[in-house]
Amino acid sequence: MSLGPIPAGRVPLPDGEDSGLLREAHRLIAACALFRGLGAAQRAKLLTRIRLRQYAAGETIFLMGDAGATLMAIIAGSVQISVPSPDGKEILLTIMQPAEIFGEIGLLDGKERSADARAMTTCSLAVLDRKDVLPLFEECPGAYSEVVMLLCDRIRRTTTQMAEVTLLDLPVRLAKALLRAAENAAPGQAPAKDRVMLSQRALGKIVGATRESVNKCLRNWQRAGLIEVESTGIRIRDLAALQMLADMISG
Repeated sequence: MSLGPIPAGRVPLPDGEDSGLLREAHRLIAACALFRGLGAAQRAKLLTRIRLRQYAAGETIFLMGDAGATLMAIIAGSVQISVPSPDGKEILLTIMQPAEIFGEIGLLDGKERSADARAMTTCSLAVLDRKDVLPLFEECPGAYSEVVMLLCDRIRRTTTQMAEVTLLDLPVRLAKALLRAAENAAPGQAPAKDRVMLSQRALGKIVGATRESVNKCLRNWQRAGLIEVESTGIRIRDLAALQMLADMISG
């Protein structure tokens, strides 16, 4: 998915925080599958090109249609990637967590972004520019195979979500969304497969339904003992039953 440009920047971080974030940025970029095919010399150069950016909760990182020539890795916080519609609605494609990257297609082709990105929480991002990265790939043409694998994975995930929104009934879509969100919980958040830290409005945007429809479904599940709606999210109480719902075929 082609994502967006980085704004001019934020205020400087407190003394000492920059160095800690930069060390974590180095670790994330060095371990990133996208750059696995680069040689040691190219990876060393890559780390010297990293810039840091911070965003407040709710702040726009980029918008669909913006020029794109950067890749971002999340050091801390979470970022939502969504697609707006002409009537003001939006489909929430994914929520990116620490150690995940986005904007890779914009980095590769330099064309406009195809989605919006907003900080869901206070975020620290590592940023790489196209002009700094592409010459390193030219030095190691074999590295592009890792790029292809990553892009194929993104396409598969997006296609699956769009197919679910189009073809599956709401309870099935919602069960699948809850299970994915729990499975992808970032380190330091609630235990995987136990709690989903998403609002009902956000879940509605993910599954293509209104908040009211999502709320009605969750209330039914809560009465049946499958989940518990909490002030900060949703606790999964019966994982097996929720998985059975997710495996149902719409009729």
